[in-house]
Amino acid sequence: MKNKVIFVFILIAVIFIFIPFIPAFSFTETRTDSPVSYYLLINEENNFQIVFTHTIHKTDVIENYQIMDSEILLQSMEYSDVAIGMPSYAEKGQTLIYKEGTYTLSNDEPVVLPHFTLFIGDVKDKLYFKYGLKKYDLKEKLKKGKSYKVEVKKLSLVEVMKGVNLNERKP
Repeated sequence: MKNKVIFVFILIAVIFIFIPFIPAFSFTETRTDSPVSYYLLINEENNFQIVFTHTIHKTDVIENYQIMDSEILLQSMEYSDVAIGMPSYAEKGQTLIYKEGTYTLSNDEPVVLPHFTLFIGDVKDKLYFKYGLKKYDLKEKLKKGKSYKVEVKKLSLVEVMKGVNLNERKP
């Protein structure tokens, strides 16, 4: 009887360690044989932003997202210049509003993304991930010159132990 109890306890512990149940943003290196995974735990906040400086016209661009289960919804984009690379008109299913020097391009129906790829360029322009009350400088937290698959997923305890927590990573 004692052996059965020990076996059941060990089985439950092993299952608990390997079953994904911890919600997190996952940043996994792409184009490498040994990818490193970085993560940021998700709390009750469902919205986040990516803020970057446009490399050509040197103005800020703010992309607004929402988490819906394990998917990412692109809601809108804010920018101040419609020069190279930034939309100057709304396409079908979008609305473009210009107010007080800022363009806001919104999707009438949010664009559903299971994941997206983010390249960390080797330029000095800013690239922030804003979640809750914190702002994470991705140029300091991640490796420059690398691409990362960004997704919302549940991590197991093993994945958390193997990954790098962006809250703890120092430049």
